[in-house]
Amino acid sequence: MRTLVIATKNEKKLHELKRYLKEVRARVVSLKEFKRVPRIVENGKTFKANAVKKAMVISKFAGALTLADDSGLSVRALGGRPGVRSSRFAGPRKSDRQNNKRLLELLAKVPPAKRQAKFICAVAICDNGKIVKVIEESCSGLIAFSEKGGYGFGYDPLFLIPKYKETFGELGLKVKDRMSHRSKALKKAREFLKRYL
Repeated sequence: MRTLVIATKNEKKLHELKRYLKEVRARVVSLKEFKRVPRIVENGKTFKANAVKKAMVISKFAGALTLADDSGLSVRALGGRPGVRSSRFAGPRKSDRQNNKRLLELLAKVPPAKRQAKFICAVAICDNGKIVKVIEESCSGLIAFSEKGGYGFGYDPLFLIPKYKETFGELGLKVKDRMSHRSKALKKAREFLKRYL
């Protein structure tokens, strides 16, 4: 059975990715299983560029099939920010709560009709240093005026789905799994990997 390396040390992200990939016939491991992992500077201008860079570097390092993703939030009223800086929006070592607080401060005077946003996820799959698949998906919503709900992570408590009038933080995994940017991208990645392997 082949090994599939997930290019992350983030436990929450790894748990989510493993859930989607459980039908793939591979031994799924994270970067925590390796020593002296190369440091990757995510300096791409797009989610796709960062995902490809991570997958390529780790695939060469591990000599294995590797999946990497990069995802984040794009807010129309902020010209697409936080974008590729989503996880470090409030600073290099800030928490989800601090990122959410900064976002709410910047949107404080923006009316409900102009709070459009979308989550974007890019997934790259490389095999021994060769790109074999790149997928990009998104999910549209609005930014709420305050954090609501305890599900998910990152900007989930602020990301309002108009159809349900609730945030991803309130809706829980069942709904999020059907419509989120990451779920759409990973379902496509799963189907590709099932064929590829």
